[in-house]
Amino acid sequence: MIRLSKITLTTSVALLLTLIVFNNLTLNMTHFEFIQNVMSMKAVFLENIGSWRAITSPLLHHLFYGMMVIWQIVATLLCWWGVYQCWHTCTGRAERFNHAKISAIAGLTLALLLWMIGFVIGSEWFLMWQSEIWNGQDHTFRMIMIISIILIFTSLPDSDHYCLNLDQSG
Repeated sequence: MIRLSKITLTTSVALLLTLIVFNNLTLNMTHFEFIQNVMSMKAVFLENIGSWRAITSPLLHHLFYGMMVIWQIVATLLCWWGVYQCWHTCTGRAERFNHAKISAIAGLTLALLLWMIGFVIGSEWFLMWQSEIWNGQDHTFRMIMIISIILIFTSLPDSDHYCLNLDQSG
């Protein structure tokens, strides 16, 4: 049951990341506008001494947005591949299942790093907390908590208890 839980929770993150990638590819102007405004620091406090940090180059905005989407795609694919590998080894020995989790753990780690580096550190650099309009801190915190908990749980080593209790003979 524990293995099935790890697979299901990793699937939920893979599904969430898939939706995020889909939105970033199909609603790209909406999400790009967010990145552009945060990086340009248009909505921080007036006469802010930290405004020198602003990046106003549209080329750099597009580059950052593209890198973010590629990062999300890689994390998504790793999560899905990990789910596939875990599903196909969940009734086997713990050693095989623990090895199968590597892709899922890599995908979850990449996703966590994206929100930590891209959004937590990035928001601090660009003083996003000062903006009432372009402030994604609640969403960022939610993503970090969800992914962190699932990453920790999935990373825990499994013993020889079987996923669907089909084979108890070992």
